[in-house]
Amino acid sequence: MDVKDDGELLTIGAFAARARLSAKALRLYDRLGLLAPAHIDEASGYRYYRADQVERARLVALLRQLDMPLARIAEVVETADGFEAGDRLAAYWGDVENRFAAQRTLAAYLRARLSGRSSEMYEKFEVQLVDVPEQVIITETRHALADELPVWIPASLGRLEQAAGECGGIVGAPYVVYYSAVSMESDGPVESCVPVADESAARSWAAARDGDRGRRTGVRIEPARRLAYARITKAQVAHPQILAPYEAVETWMKREGWDYDGHCREIYFADWDAAGAEDPVCDVAFPVKRP
Repeated sequence: MDVKDDGELLTIGAFAARARLSAKALRLYDRLGLLAPAHIDEASGYRYYRADQVERARLVALLRQLDMPLARIAEVVETADGFEAGDRLAAYWGDVENRFAAQRTLAAYLRARLSGRSSEMYEKFEVQLVDVPEQVIITETRHALADELPVWIPASLGRLEQAAGECGGIVGAPYVVYYSAVSMESDGPVESCVPVADESAARSWAAARDGDRGRRTGVRIEPARRLAYARITKAQVAHPQILAPYEAVETWMKREGWDYDGHCREIYFADWDAAGAEDPVCDVAFPVKRP
């Protein structure tokens, strides 16, 4: 019954024509839980929609064109407040633009690699050696994907820096160790580390948290190491920009005849919040030894 009153029902064909969608799309929206028919005839199985569902159908179709995940579409269309719904859309699109910007940078990086211009990128980084003495460190470890690191790293280091007050204070730059690859498919594990002064107090701190399933914390002695490192700015810490300094250090190691002597790490020596985009904040480093 194709009638004009919004309270009456339209057949799926009539509703599809009014919403400028296909009946197939409407069946899909129903299956995905985004737009259910107002009524399904038990005898015939025919689907009927109210005319006042047209706007929702068009909105769902437009949001799907933005590749918005189904759960977020549901959040937008179920939000009664139009301003809040608009804010949800803006937040989603901000995430999309950030992802596209990172992918654009990654594409440029890969293009340089594939075209044989990697050495030009690596020449931007000065690689140096530094000897680091044995350290007592308190740690927090977790498995994390690449998009989780920007939140977890500062949060975990902040927790450890606060705990360092119970362990004699901080005696070195905080750092993060990567025990395996971290990407959108590989989740590490990753370890945040803060060097502290008092080993006995640190072990007491760790023992008090033994069995805490919420966070994997600990204490250990980090042996003296020689590090090959490249210093990078705050802007270069972001993925995928940070790939280039890592590879620059590895290329230098191979050229100068150094072997790996441990897992790669990022050493954060500056006040992150106070630093500008072009300020040095981090050393990308590999423990090294002679063959």
